[in-house]
Amino acid sequence: MCTVADKRPSPPRELRTWRNAVIATFAVGGVTVSAWGPRLPTISADVGLDATTIGFLLTAMAIGSVLGLAVSAQVSMRLGGRRAIAAALVVVVLSMVALGIGVGAASVPLIAIAFILTGLGISVLDVTANVEGAEVEKRAARTWMPMMHAAWSIGVAAGAAVGGLCAAIGVTPAAQFLGEAVIIAIAAVPIARGIPTGNHAAPKPAADGTKARVNWRAVLDWRLVLIGVVMLGVEVGEGSANNWLSLAVSEDHGQSAAVAAFFFTVFAMAEAATRIFAGPVIDRIGRVRAVRYTTAIGIVGVILFIIGGQAWLVLLGVALWAVGVSMGFPLGMSAAATGPYAALRVSFVAAIGYLANFAGPPVIGVLADQHGLLNALWVVVALLAVACVAASGLAPARGARDGGEVDAAAGVEAGAAVVAPLVDDAPRTGPAGSTGAAGSPGPAGRE
Repeated sequence: MCTVADKRPSPPRELRTWRNAVIATFAVGGVTVSAWGPRLPTISADVGLDATTIGFLLTAMAIGSVLGLAVSAQVSMRLGGRRAIAAALVVVVLSMVALGIGVGAASVPLIAIAFILTGLGISVLDVTANVEGAEVEKRAARTWMPMMHAAWSIGVAAGAAVGGLCAAIGVTPAAQFLGEAVIIAIAAVPIARGIPTGNHAAPKPAADGTKARVNWRAVLDWRLVLIGVVMLGVEVGEGSANNWLSLAVSEDHGQSAAVAAFFFTVFAMAEAATRIFAGPVIDRIGRVRAVRYTTAIGIVGVILFIIGGQAWLVLLGVALWAVGVSMGFPLGMSAAATGPYAALRVSFVAAIGYLANFAGPPVIGVLADQHGLLNALWVVVALLAVACVAASGLAPARGARDGGEVDAAAGVEAGAAVVAPLVDDAPRTGPAGSTGAAGSPGPAGRE
């Protein structure tokens, strides 16, 4: 945690550099996780992978992700944001090198090691980037986290496009992965330099200067549990769309494969666009209402998708579904990162989100076998409704003043009244709609 003196806003250029470095971090993560997908047919043919082996490799990545989530908080707290992100990027580069060599040598064990490293590096990168993103948006008194998460989606699209282009022009997967490793290594230098020194994840020392012990009651409070419930609802919704939307459009709504692919593209674009442009709206209405409104829209969207017989109604449902799952994860991360033990809190809700995204779609599949795919999607409607109710957990804790952070009721002297004159592009309202000392909207609804 930062001290009260640390809460003074940074100069505008430093804030923008910091923000852009976090955005680039998310984009690199998106590129990394999507680099190999378009090349999977070629890799399967060249290496001789069957479905069981591919499942084993995906399990290896999941193991790496779990390991990364287990250590990410400690890495972030011990190293600080700059060094933790640099270390994670090194792991990502090594994973791409190992993947390139493994594919070139047709070595399944080396490919498995590469996938473990990918999961490990991306998990640490993601948790640390969320901690840094929450800190920089707090100091700027603006909502930037959704835009940062949109960079991940754009990175995924860019990584897939590069993979498709390389496949089209005959670049081997090994050459592609090694080339991307070089590019990520070069990009890692300005990214790490853009993150300011200091530790925004570690708890402040005790009064006698000794290392503070983790107060687990402060970490796992009721707010964090509710944030986790929001994460569960929206991530099951997003994961279900990623895995089942195209199939449902094709088989249950009777559309062609090309139309199904177009519908999924609309979903991806609607989700990214909402994240890119929602910041100013969230600054005005706050995190709680933003999540409640979007999840309510998502409920309408999924219902339209299930019962809408005409293609235009189904397409409208797809777009509203995307809006519904767009805000819960980034705003949940932002809310979790406020207060003490930010890295521990972020890693906790991230684990729930990833588990929901990975495990939710298979559950939908099991239900679809018994009741049909469209009927199984009523589970998504129910979970979005629960997330809508649980959105109150994204509000700041009343009366909490730890490390000079913002109190929702009383505001903070280091808030909008201080930030706005010094940050040339800061708005008069802060994220999450807290109230400043003078009665005008203040920064960010922080604890």
